[in-house]
Amino acid sequence: MVSVTINGTPRTGRGTSAAKADRNAGFIPCVMYGGGGSESLHFTISPDEVRDLIYTGEFKLANVIIDGKTYRTILKEVQYHPVTDTVSHIDFLNLTDGNTIKVMVPIRFEGSAPGVRAGGKFVQKLRSVKIKTKPEAMVDEMKVDISKLKLGQSLRVRDIVTKEGVEIMNAQALPIATITIPRGLKITDEDE
Repeated sequence: MVSVTINGTPRTGRGTSAAKADRNAGFIPCVMYGGGGSESLHFTISPDEVRDLIYTGEFKLANVIIDGKTYRTILKEVQYHPVTDTVSHIDFLNLTDGNTIKVMVPIRFEGSAPGVRAGGKFVQKLRSVKIKTKPEAMVDEMKVDISKLKLGQSLRVRDIVTKEGVEIMNAQALPIATITIPRGLKITDEDE
């Protein structure tokens, strides 16, 4: 599983005015919660530290280092400024082995579909799925084999093969990919 290391600095003040001062100084206010303790940890990070974590289609772990202590976390929520679209706040979830978490992971397709080779068009209907798992069984993507997908066929969430300890939370009948039949092929079939 891919992870990113982020260096954070503890926040001294809390509240709206302290967060605004941190943003004006060029930092992003953050909070980390979870991990068995009831106490949340407030800190700031540089925008460059989280670029590889936020602006990607991949699911990554974040190793947050604060005062020399490393926390294994995942990105839970990112808030953006409504006008400038810059990151204004980030929530991290501290992972503890044995505690169940729910996360969104991307879907990756493997293989070559015979329906595409026959002239069909591959249409991806779903880009990510919500899974429920424990940190020790976590995956960074769900792989789906499309090598048996023919013209007019669809793959659904129930067709995704998961590893032990990972449960997909999406509706099982939800389509994730389809091979559509182009109009030209439909016309030739009708003519025949």
